[in-house]
Amino acid sequence: MHLRDQQQSIFVAGHRGLVGSAVVRALHATGYQNIVTRARAELDLRDQAATRRFFEEARPDFVVLSAAKVGGILANDRAPADFIGQNLQIQNNVIQAAHDVGVERLVFLGSSCIYPKHAPQPMREEHLLTGPLEPTNELYAVAKIAGLKLCEAFHSQHGDDFVSLMPTNMYGPGDNFDLETSHVLPALIRKFHEAKEAGNLPVTLWGSGSPRREFLYSDDLADAIRFALEVPEEDLRAAAPDGLLNVGVGEDLTIRELAEVVRDIVGSSSEIVWDSSKPDGTPRKLLDVSRLRSLGWTATTPLRGGIEASYAWFQEHAHVATEAS
Repeated sequence: MHLRDQQQSIFVAGHRGLVGSAVVRALHATGYQNIVTRARAELDLRDQAATRRFFEEARPDFVVLSAAKVGGILANDRAPADFIGQNLQIQNNVIQAAHDVGVERLVFLGSSCIYPKHAPQPMREEHLLTGPLEPTNELYAVAKIAGLKLCEAFHSQHGDDFVSLMPTNMYGPGDNFDLETSHVLPALIRKFHEAKEAGNLPVTLWGSGSPRREFLYSDDLADAIRFALEVPEEDLRAAAPDGLLNVGVGEDLTIRELAEVVRDIVGSSSEIVWDSSKPDGTPRKLLDVSRLRSLGWTATTPLRGGIEASYAWFQEHAHVATEAS
């Protein structure tokens, strides 16, 4: 059953993260006021018993599962057991509890890394499990595949209206700018900012700069999630019988081109040095977004405008954004 009444309750799991905070903003902006949130100190979603108690007490009508342990290549490499184990715990607990209390619709957030390393481009939902994954984030991807398959299984066995959105690389205000754990775009913003502040020192970046990536602004993803909550089930299943929907912009660029755009926005004149001894990751990750477009949704934020907004946030919150490192 789709979201149709602004008084219905919506539990946003992970509401303090980049995606979850944007979802809360988007829902409030659209008039939904009955939004349920819990900070990690109040509810550890890795705790099965605590998660079950919360669902039995709160009984949300809808759930957005954006809570996850996330990070870039370095973080995935350093803590592989955490990335698969904790994500499996969170997903299993929330999805099972949502089924048990009869949630009307759950939207699970996956990632474009679920697709094979050498999948045809652009990547369609049908390409799932057709080849080996990218080794640098394989365990995170396996966890996300397990989550979307669990949603698919609950729909198949019980008729639960559980759907999965597969977003491309995300960025936006409130991003993680810690150089040890961040993704590429916020890391570039911070590196060029700090290099400029230090007199435009050279900036060393990983790999060759040749991989191509697609970037989705966090508020656009939040709007896609709002849309996925509202679209009638018969329409959604007609476009996505397996419940999978890619979310992206349908355009990509090389990391080298991205670095030059970020350098320009930051106002740096730093030389870029490419460290080819470091991994590139997947050669290309461009999503086919025809399913979601057929339902009537498209992203609207241009890349440059989104990066400018992200950099403005970083400058305003630099003491917060960098304190972790």
